[in-house]
Amino acid sequence: QVQLVESGGGLVQAGGSLRLSCAASGSIFSISTMRWYRQAPGKQRELVAALTHGGSTNYADSVKGRFTISRSIAKNTVYLQMNSLKPEDTAVYYCNADVYSNYGSLFDSWGQGTQVTVSS
Repeated sequence: QVQLVESGGGLVQAGGSLRLSCAASGSIFSISTMRWYRQAPGKQRELVAALTHGGSTNYADSVKGRFTISRSIAKNTVYLQMNSLKPEDTAVYYCNADVYSNYGSLFDSWGQGTQVTVSS
């Protein structure tokens, strides 16, 4: 009933920038917190950034000052602006959201992931 679709990943040189987008669609009444996670090969999935409906943000220490999470409530979309990228930022990036449907259900929704590769 709720789908999240990421876009914007790709290959970039170290020091470069990318902007990820994640659009939610379906029977959506509202979305509270939206998050970006990432998972590098052989590593556990980690929280990169989170943004509540009220505008509070939380970032992993490794990306503070380089990444910025933002959202368009009207478009049910969350963004991740990634600057000064490093090879260690290479991972599959996943969008996650707490979505309240029109039927009153709460969904812990995930996107399919988008690959970000940073070359040195």
